[in-house]
Amino acid sequence: MKQQTATLTLIAGLLGAATSPALAAPPADTDAYAGKAMAAFGAPGLSLAVVEDGKPVLTKGYGLRQIGTAMKVDAHTAIPIGSESKAFTSAALAILVDRKKLKWSDLVKDRLPGFQMYDPYVTAHMTVRDLLTHRSGLGLGEGDLMLFPNTDRSRAELVHALRYLKPATGFRESYAYDNILYIVAGALVEAVSGQSWEDFVKQNIFRPVGMADAHTSYDPNAANKVALHVRSGGPIQGISQQSILPHGEAEVLAPAGGINASATDLARWMAVQLAHGKLPNGKRLFSEEQARVMWEPVVVVPPQGPRNVALLKPDMQNYALGWYVEMYRGHKIVRHTGAVGGALAALYLIPERNTGVAVTINSEDGMAMIAVLYHLLDHYLAVPPSDWVSVLQKSQAETIAKAQTKMKTQPAADPVNGAKPSLAVSAYIGKYIDPWYGSMTVRDAGQGKLAIRFDRTPGMEGALEPVSGDKFRTRWTQSAIENAYVDFSVSGGKVAGATMAAISPLADFSFDYQDLHFTRAAEN
Repeated sequence: MKQQTATLTLIAGLLGAATSPALAAPPADTDAYAGKAMAAFGAPGLSLAVVEDGKPVLTKGYGLRQIGTAMKVDAHTAIPIGSESKAFTSAALAILVDRKKLKWSDLVKDRLPGFQMYDPYVTAHMTVRDLLTHRSGLGLGEGDLMLFPNTDRSRAELVHALRYLKPATGFRESYAYDNILYIVAGALVEAVSGQSWEDFVKQNIFRPVGMADAHTSYDPNAANKVALHVRSGGPIQGISQQSILPHGEAEVLAPAGGINASATDLARWMAVQLAHGKLPNGKRLFSEEQARVMWEPVVVVPPQGPRNVALLKPDMQNYALGWYVEMYRGHKIVRHTGAVGGALAALYLIPERNTGVAVTINSEDGMAMIAVLYHLLDHYLAVPPSDWVSVLQKSQAETIAKAQTKMKTQPAADPVNGAKPSLAVSAYIGKYIDPWYGSMTVRDAGQGKLAIRFDRTPGMEGALEPVSGDKFRTRWTQSAIENAYVDFSVSGGKVAGATMAAISPLADFSFDYQDLHFTRAAEN
């Protein structure tokens, strides 16, 4: 779902290429290398699936489902796959197209009651295909704070809020990753099929593919599930000790990033994808035509990946329908990555080799996942092997060092002792409204201090501390939430509104504080 910025910018270019046929078996040192990568980056658990010649050849778990326990990850442990879920929503729509219940060219407004974008032209012209291609004109991650880190909203409420999201670019003009329109796509599945997105996916994808371990959301009662691990509490997320996130993503988010799946599940899913929708029993999940459509590039993706690891950049990158399609050294790669709080995932298909690799971890230590993934891609693409653990350790250290340097130049990421606001504390107390997010409340916390709460996001509350003048910073009770600056606007000696910005330069884009424009609500 969300893309952890520091991690997934690295994931974006993870490919290799070769001219020789795929090798007959996974590398002999796969187990050892997985252990090495996990130890180097401190990842608690990892699952791995490999498909060769269209058939699963390796499904395995490594490490622990939860730190401080003896519970091990195995081939049937369900782990969140985040935005890899988008391909399942695309497939659900493809199935409906095959059944002639829907067309890719259908206008969304004609098929989904209440659908409305900010721009009337976009409302009138957005098609089903447009929902899936990240070219709507919305900015990167715009509206994600309605979804993350949690929400009490229904899908219908999320669809309604679309009309308040101002576009950042022109319609179909350029690529900018979003999650909210995949929630809309899930609502469209429901409107057309008459089933919930969850029931449709379970009955029409999980069951025929044989994904017996999969769930449409994080299930705290599942017998073979993982705990979600985060490194939080410091000025920069990702460099503290591991802790356990107390909850998974809200169920409403499932069409964009809610699925949990095991290595066994993902191996079967990859096999069906590589077979262009054909199931092992000879029947079809979706037609050859829909398989082609879902992998057909639609919009060019700007260059991604770390500047300090040149080999991780693809030659060309595009987005199709729930899939990235890339050319790297002349070879086509179809892939998607995923991230939710406490888990990361990567799934890469090499169609010309009929080979696929999926790596999933129960923490945000993405470099461990990347190292294992790329070690396997080196093997299957016959690229001279690299010590990816060492390469990525260096890259991570450089990224963190740059972020720490930048933090030191900011106007106090941590409040200065004795800092006081320009107005009396009581002047900031009240309710603030953003058109798309809804309400945020600033309250008296006692002893001359303030507290802030995002009213539609359970658990998103904490101290509001002065930095200078009318600039404050949050200190959320849940340390995994990215802290932010809050700049209050003052007119005539009264607070009129507020804007926000993430403090950390590595903050995930799903914390889109910059898109909020709060206005002080009138007092009753």
